[in-house]
Amino acid sequence: MRVMWMLPLLFLVMDLGAQQIVPAKPQARSVLITNGTVHVGDGRVIDEGAVGFRDGRIDYVGYDYGVKTVYDTIIDVRGEHVYPGFIAPDARLGLEEIEALRSSVDHRDVGDLEPELRTLTAYKADSRLIPTTRTNGILIAQVAPQGIAISGTSSIMQLDAWDWEGAAIREDDAVHMTWPKAYERSGWWAEPGETDPEKKDERTARIQEITAFFRKAKAYANVPVPVDIDLRLEAMRGVFSGKKALFVTANATREIIEAVQFAKAEGVKRLVIVGGYDAWRLADLLRENKVDVVLRRLHSLPLRPEDDVDLPYRLPALLKARGVRFCLSYSGDHENAGLRNLPFVAGTAAAYGLSKEEALQAITLDAAAILGIDDRCGSLEHGKDATLIVSAGDVLDMRTNAIRHAFIHGRMITLDDHHQQLYRMYRDRSVR
Repeated sequence: MRVMWMLPLLFLVMDLGAQQIVPAKPQARSVLITNGTVHVGDGRVIDEGAVGFRDGRIDYVGYDYGVKTVYDTIIDVRGEHVYPGFIAPDARLGLEEIEALRSSVDHRDVGDLEPELRTLTAYKADSRLIPTTRTNGILIAQVAPQGIAISGTSSIMQLDAWDWEGAAIREDDAVHMTWPKAYERSGWWAEPGETDPEKKDERTARIQEITAFFRKAKAYANVPVPVDIDLRLEAMRGVFSGKKALFVTANATREIIEAVQFAKAEGVKRLVIVGGYDAWRLADLLRENKVDVVLRRLHSLPLRPEDDVDLPYRLPALLKARGVRFCLSYSGDHENAGLRNLPFVAGTAAAYGLSKEEALQAITLDAAAILGIDDRCGSLEHGKDATLIVSAGDVLDMRTNAIRHAFIHGRMITLDDHHQQLYRMYRDRSVR
């Protein structure tokens, strides 16, 4: 009884040790970050550079000596590095708090063909995982549904807001679906079984079901003002007009070919392949059809036992050499806990064939372009949002990454999180 009585008190003490992180107020004073190495995000690097911004917009990028305008606040970052804020595509951030607790998981739902499910209104802006992710420089995320054939519609969020309304950068940017797998093996990874022949008929039926749904949606979209409103079909309207992209998860060669051919045949204006393990083998097809790729997490095992063990690490360089535009993601198991490692995934790409600036571009400007927000995010350019970070060292290297400052739309955000709060609490505890 005594132990049970003390448990609530223990949780209360722990809660008192943590502080709620409050979103920053709108930028009121102009800021000039000076004397740093500026990584623009498009491959350019400016030594002894400066970035100035006011009212949330960048109004100067160049060398220190070129600054002519007076700024209210000067931040000297000599010896440090300035980068655009990182962008995480196809992420579950804000939709899942505890993976094992179903009531806290909102990235998947029941049903198979549910494009009307919007992550926008399900997004939890005060998730404890968001500050932890920001600490490593990830300031923007495409919050996406996952799991079923057509899982819903994503939105793009900046990661410092009171609610989803304040977080939204672009609402309802894409419909997400998973293409039926070409090969299903039984067993487990150490002892895989043979392909199940019964799965073949099931897969054919699933593709026919998806095709019928798309054709019905296209016919619906051709009617400007339908008599009877169908929310599922309304959600698909933008896929045929070009307002929304179609993000299709596909990894094997056959899956990617089928997805591209399907999108072309059904009148989809813009297709993005998610996963893309074999995309480098189909470069001509992807270039000809202007299909971009959101690459699967590089820090994972090869999909096939006969593949080179380092093939996942080399995928970005293979795509780059073949002229296919891509960006990097961290989707997969335990994604929310590991999403903060996205810059280190880019660092791995730099160690396996890309230059450091090319790897940086894969989580900044190219990610923004694939998500359709490169007119305002993804690089440090005049007129774009002042969404940027300052690191003491190389931000792609886990040994030197140390974010000193972070700004979203010109607002200096708090670089604190639950992990740091716990560290301080136990560091400063009284020793008896």
